[in-house]
Amino acid sequence: MSNGSLDNWLYREDRHLNLLQRITVMLDVAMAIEYLHHGHDTPIVHCDLKPANVFLGEDMVARVGDFGISKIFAVSKSVAHTETLGTLGYIAPEYGSEGIVSASGDVYSYGIMLMEVLAKRRPTDEEIFNENLGLREWIRRAFPNTMLEVVDANLFPEKEQITSKSEICIASMIELALHCTKETPKSRITMTDVVKRLNKIKNAFWEM
Repeated sequence: MSNGSLDNWLYREDRHLNLLQRITVMLDVAMAIEYLHHGHDTPIVHCDLKPANVFLGEDMVARVGDFGISKIFAVSKSVAHTETLGTLGYIAPEYGSEGIVSASGDVYSYGIMLMEVLAKRRPTDEEIFNENLGLREWIRRAFPNTMLEVVDANLFPEKEQITSKSEICIASMIELALHCTKETPKSRITMTDVVKRLNKIKNAFWEM
């Protein structure tokens, strides 16, 4: 894709995405995964959602790629087992410990990626994370009182002030990410819910 991967846009010093661009990219990704999970009779679970597998076209519309370890589910099944693991830091607890693959695992990975997009921190960043403190816990501890201390400073151009409405938008996205990354699969929301909530967040941001 002409604009490369989301990973490049997050971590290359010569590229920056503002808050609205990040909302829009993550909405594109959410709609793509919702289609895989709910758009046809045989659900597809991606199994390796991360910024390196999200690609941006000339129009900056995001596409999800790399289906090398994806799983296609029969109509009667919602869970499968695998020995092929996704990328460390993004995989759901049940995926890593028991090899259980489900649509909820993609939701978890999406939630981690949403946190990464807001904070510009990889889930395996050794500078701040360790075995006891991962990206989710780091974000959770900061939410909501000190959340602006953990989000990427490049969310806003230098001349643009962080308004109370912008804070509400960021808080809503962090809350959504936390709901996506709950410990057990059954407690997580679906990608349909994610799309609905992210659309509301984007529309509210546009109204600002």
